[in-house]
Parts: sequence; C-alpha cells; structure tokens
Amino acid sequence: MLYTATIGADEPSRIGFIVSKGVGNAVARNLVKRRLREAGAASLREYGTGFAIVVRALPASATASWQELLTDYNAALETTMKRLKGRHERSTGTGSNGTTREGTQRA
Repeated sequence: MLYTATIGADEPSRIGFIVSKGVGNAVARNLVKRRLREAGAASLREYGTGFAIVVRALPASATASWQELLTDYNAALETTMKRLKGRHERSTGTGSNGTTREGTQRA
C-alpha cells in the first residue's frame, strides 16, 4: 500500500516505510526495506518537494523480486499522484489547504 499527501510546496518530500513482522523474519523485512528505500530514492528525483509518501509493505513483498517490487512501487506512486493531483486541483477553489491522502494496494 502506498499513501501520498501534499505538504508545503517548498518543503522537501519525505518517505516513510512500514514493514511489519507479518512480512517475515528480520532478514526478510530488512531486505524489503532496503529495496523500498532504493525505489523511494529514485522517486525523490521526480517528486523532490511538496509530498509525503508512506509505503506499507504487504506480506507478498517478501517473496517479490526486485523488479516486481519496483514495478509495483512505481505503479502505485503514479496512481496516487494522479489522484492527488486531480483532488488538489478540485479542492484549491474551495479554500481547502490541499492536503489529501490516497492509497493503492500493492505487493
């Protein structure tokens, strides 16, 4: 699962990871975290400011290959960014602060 929210446009983007014991033992969890950190670092090049991203690893991520995990991460990020952009554009006329949250389930 991946959640995104807007923060101040001039603030650096930040990424957080949630990898519970349900994913596997410590070795499996650390492998998933390392892979997700690498995927997150690549996404910060494109979304360097203005976003908070939270990734919750599901148990299937422990058995996914690096390419599968990267593909799922990128697909979830693009989906949430499109939804976030659409909501942000609609909400700017209503006086909202532009903060919203979207989630998409991925491995």
